[in-house]
Amino acid sequence: MHVNPPSTTRTHRFRGIQGASTLAEVLVAALVLAIMFVTLYGGISSGFAVTEATREDLRATQILVERMEGIRLFNWNQLTDTNLNPLSFTRNYYPMAKPGESKGITYTGTVSVTSVDFDPPATYTNQMKKISVTLTWTTGNLQHSRTMYTYAAKYGMQNYIYAN
Repeated sequence: MHVNPPSTTRTHRFRGIQGASTLAEVLVAALVLAIMFVTLYGGISSGFAVTEATREDLRATQILVERMEGIRLFNWNQLTDTNLNPLSFTRNYYPMAKPGESKGITYTGTVSVTSVDFDPPATYTNQMKKISVTLTWTTGNLQHSRTMYTYAAKYGMQNYIYAN
């Protein structure tokens, strides 16, 4: 049995068409891959940014709670004593850093002790104070702020703990 090879003109036409469609397919595939890589790295970058912002916010909450827990144990006279309860303070993201290591961003806090303003007014408002602690920090060009409030009574729990 004898098989005749295909004619050369037919082979060239077939290879030319196949090569053109392969080039188009390769270009489309390269474009799809480029879009996938850009999206992948954008997602990774966004994930790291969200994680960093969440950690900074959590540290701010820790600083606020630490400050509030100390204030809640003050007696009535100590609330307005600026030696025990300073009106401003600073804390670092990582305060346990060794010399030469970065302590991270700096949180700046303010404390205000004000009279209570209830609506409708109560007879005991002169025996209560409203304490607010505000914390601010800057990341890049963004200014962040968190505030926590509490109330203190002249005859509150601190009198039972320390018998003041």
